[in-house]
Amino acid sequence: MSANYISTYMLSSALRYSITNNQSSLSKATKEATTGRFADVGLQLGVSTGRDVALRADMNFIDQIVDTNGLVSGRLDVTQNRITQLGSTAQDFLKNLIAARDANNGASMILPSASANLQDLIGALNASYNGSYLFGGLNTQNAPITNYAAGSTSKNQVDADFLAAPPTGFGFSQSSASVSTITPAQMQNFLNTTFDAEFASPAWNTNWSSATNQPLSSRISTTQVVDTSVSANQPGFRQLAEAYTMLSDLGNTNLSQATFQTVVDKAISLVSGAIDNLAVLGGSVGSIQQQVSNATDKLKIQHDILNQQVVDMEKVDPTEASVRVNTLQNQIETALALTSRMQKISLINYL
Repeated sequence: MSANYISTYMLSSALRYSITNNQSSLSKATKEATTGRFADVGLQLGVSTGRDVALRADMNFIDQIVDTNGLVSGRLDVTQNRITQLGSTAQDFLKNLIAARDANNGASMILPSASANLQDLIGALNASYNGSYLFGGLNTQNAPITNYAAGSTSKNQVDADFLAAPPTGFGFSQSSASVSTITPAQMQNFLNTTFDAEFASPAWNTNWSSATNQPLSSRISTTQVVDTSVSANQPGFRQLAEAYTMLSDLGNTNLSQATFQTVVDKAISLVSGAIDNLAVLGGSVGSIQQQVSNATDKLKIQHDILNQQVVDMEKVDPTEASVRVNTLQNQIETALALTSRMQKISLINYL
């Protein structure tokens, strides 16, 4: 036989314990009613928690790829714009070349645009996006193309090639009056051998470009990795650099008309080839842009499917959660009222 002791202290303690537990439950129920998902997913799902975690990991991976694709799309957009710009400039220059070929002052006519186009080409190839150089291949931290100016490796080498003794060079500088003695055959030989070599490997990579031939590659989906950059070493860029350089820095204003026409004919061939190569290159970039766009659309669909699975696993019945909130609030209010009344009970009232 046992005796149960009843006291105001025992009753008050029981009420306080009930209030504390109900407040904790109310916080959990309120969170579930507000968010629509379990307050403690792991506790509620038990052995199914692993699948929930795996689904969320897959969603995070997809989110990372989508974010990366956004950066890739931005890089490709700028790259495509630069290629389009260079192609348009080359087409205009080609028209000017044809017009200047037979003009008496053709060399003077073409010199300003050739010099400006060379600097524009270098500037376009040294374009950066989000802190990385677009045309550097794997070398995204350094400007890929050396500026063509006095003292630069590219300028020094062209000067040295021109100054070299025949048959590789002419034995005098571009500014010498002797430039007028260069025959069409001599100029043709120089352009097709020594000068061409400066825009081919290894001289191009030594004197002009620090870009790698290998472009950047990016994962654009869970199963697809594609090249997502263009190297400054592409043939179209080198052809333009050669054409602009020969028309801006080979002493053309002092050449005889026949020799100047030899230079122009070579430049026309180079610029025409560059325009074709840039068109193909732009098409390749456009194809990659489309692949990235399609991959992103598919990833977003996958993300929605995974998210729905997660929601189905973690969701709570909002009506039931709201009922629990109301019930717990009523219980807490009742317990608080009883506690207040218990505190007013005193033996003094009965003596």
